[in-house]
Amino acid sequence: MNKIKYLFKRVLRMNYKNFFLTIKEIKNKNHKSKITIFFDIIYCGIKYQAGYIDYNLFEMYKMDKFERKTIITRGINNEFIKKYNNSKYMKYFNNKLEFNKIFNKYLNREWLELNGKNITEFRNFCKKHNEIIVKPVSASCGKGVELINTNDVVIKKLYQELVNNHQILVEEVATQCKRINDLHPSSINTIRVITLLGNVVVAFLRIGNNYNNVDNFNHEGLVAPIDIESGKINYPAIDKKKNLYNKHPLSNKPILGITIPKWKKIKDLCEEASLEIPEIGYIGWDVCVGKDECFFIEANEYPGHDLYQLPPHRDSNIGLLPLFKKIEERKIDNDNSNSK
Repeated sequence: MNKIKYLFKRVLRMNYKNFFLTIKEIKNKNHKSKITIFFDIIYCGIKYQAGYIDYNLFEMYKMDKFERKTIITRGINNEFIKKYNNSKYMKYFNNKLEFNKIFNKYLNREWLELNGKNITEFRNFCKKHNEIIVKPVSASCGKGVELINTNDVVIKKLYQELVNNHQILVEEVATQCKRINDLHPSSINTIRVITLLGNVVVAFLRIGNNYNNVDNFNHEGLVAPIDIESGKINYPAIDKKKNLYNKHPLSNKPILGITIPKWKKIKDLCEEASLEIPEIGYIGWDVCVGKDECFFIEANEYPGHDLYQLPPHRDSNIGLLPLFKKIEERKIDNDNSNSK
């Protein structure tokens, strides 16, 4: 019933212009007829809860039935979120101020909330920090995040502009270790770590590009998967246009083959923090690898499903659903053992 409801909602909200443009794009790639592609997309929607974006992104037109069953599609991802993330507790993640309050001990930097009345506190903050990061409380994908040099502004005017723009979270600029910084110094290049039921299940390095201040994939950023056991990057990075990179296109620094510094500490940090709010069991963490410590930039209670299953990064064309199911089964076994 849930699958039918999900599919029905997606049909009602579908962008049909983009749907048929996607069919045309796929036809040009594999020369199947449009009608064949059309019905295969519909079939994948019913069978695997995959919309046409998933179908194209994961290249499901190249996959057999067994391979398709291993992909975490948007619909399946939503099921994990509904199952393990209690909506009453989501505010601690989708509101950046709430997150900073709860996870303050994991942040390793100073921050300030602008309330319209604390300009003196803001002025003192700017005197202490020549550069600041300002963020809206609830936006995602790097929207509204700005790096500001406080030496070049009128503090009173800046304060009012930030309040008016709802950019009311002000933070000290995070500092990353040299190896990660050298890849793209203009941005904090974070490690996105996904935890499920207290276990790290997948991770990838996000790297900024074209001198952007954010490393977000939708802002020309690159992404490369990290081997969970070793912390090594065994695949080239990829951008949204599906270009692959062994080295960063600007800095020319190697990406393929590097090992993430402090990898065990990163995993331990995420697994420890994932237990702070047990009502949220499926989380995406953005981790900065600092010079001395690893710490959080933010976290997401609605982890995306796309960036860690891209075709160039899949072993034997297999997705991550079997791994997620294994974590679930382990949790059930542990619960049964503890109840005896």
